Amino acid sequence: MEVLHPRCAGLDVHKDTVVACVRCVSAPTAQEVRTFGTTTGALLELSDWLQSHHCSHVAMEATGVYWKPVWHMLEGNFELVLANAQHIRNVPGRKTDVKDATWIADLLAHGLIRGSFVPPAPIQDLRDLTRTRKQLVREISQHTLRIQKVLEDANIKVASVLSDILGSSGRAMLAAIINGEEDPVRLAGLAQRTAKRKNAELIEALRGRVTPHHRMMLKLHLGLIGAVEAALREVDTAVGKSMASISKAAELLKTIPGVSDIVAHVIVAEIGADMSRFPTSAHLISWAGLCPRNDESAGKRRSTRVRKSGTWLKTTLVTAAWAAVRKKNSYLQAQFLRLKSRRGPKKAILAVAASMLTSTYFMLRDVVQYQDLGSQHFERRGEFKTVTRLVQRLKNLGWEVQLKQAS
Repeated sequence: MEVLHPRCAGLDVHKDTVVACVRCVSAPTAQEVRTFGTTTGALLELSDWLQSHHCSHVAMEATGVYWKPVWHMLEGNFELVLANAQHIRNVPGRKTDVKDATWIADLLAHGLIRGSFVPPAPIQDLRDLTRTRKQLVREISQHTLRIQKVLEDANIKVASVLSDILGSSGRAMLAAIINGEEDPVRLAGLAQRTAKRKNAELIEALRGRVTPHHRMMLKLHLGLIGAVEAALREVDTAVGKSMASISKAAELLKTIPGVSDIVAHVIVAEIGADMSRFPTSAHLISWAGLCPRNDESAGKRRSTRVRKSGTWLKTTLVTAAWAAVRKKNSYLQAQFLRLKSRRGPKKAILAVAASMLTSTYFMLRDVVQYQDLGSQHFERRGEFKTVTRLVQRLKNLGWEVQLKQAS
């Protein structure tokens, strides 16, 4: 097998150690293995050692977050390749750290490692912020559910009357309950805006048995929600600053139905604004885990489930797709309704999400806005296919056909 990289290295990265194998083509092929720590000084020593062997390419596995400091310390000095651990798995039963590093070096030397997508540093920072934001929103939702649990234990049914327990009316009532107010009439009088119309229902729902323990738990969860909301505002400010240099890409994406500011930020943070890393839109769809897997044996297709990858991007696109299919007389709604009747809503919404990501690819690559094909696109395409098929049939029977559009 042809050797593409005569001098390369494979790294088996762990939390506290990095096992490095340098592979140099000679007669016979020379290999040297050393173990380094993961502190900054040890990683600088690793870089110097690799440079002393004149290595051009270095490959490592994507192991949690432990590969990131190694990548940052070696970036700029070598051509780095980040490998998916599932793609370079060795024969079971022959696994040691030294053999792993040697195996990675051998695969790299022969060009058998497909590098994973590693965005530039600014996009990585933005990705950390958007993922942190999503986690903070989840924490707020969890504490909201715990508040509802405490209220149910106290037989306060206000969550059944108000659509948002943390809205202005709900927060005012919770603050009054924490301060010791028990009169349901006074509590219902704290309702604001449209909630005032539900005064009778609120009075009945606020009649319960609130103990000091309930007040303490409500105060605790509201305090935690306030702290998380303050952190969320800081993250939003940081995201706005990080998006300054690539704001045009986000503005383009917002022309897609269902894509809000937050969704646009997440998409740019996950895939970046430069589409040259993905040869085609199909590669991007596959990377995001929005296409059926290939699982075939003996000519039989065993599974068409999507792969468990691109979790952060996939969930965001599916959420945006549910919003997009609500736009009337749009291509995405027509696609959803067309597939829903045959394949069910789950596969239909995944197809819509894949279409949105396909549009994203071409919009960012060509710097153009979204153009909706319209709800009649599939009817027009079906009509064209029917005409083409019938014309070809007549030609096969020996007739010459000339088409003319009817007035």
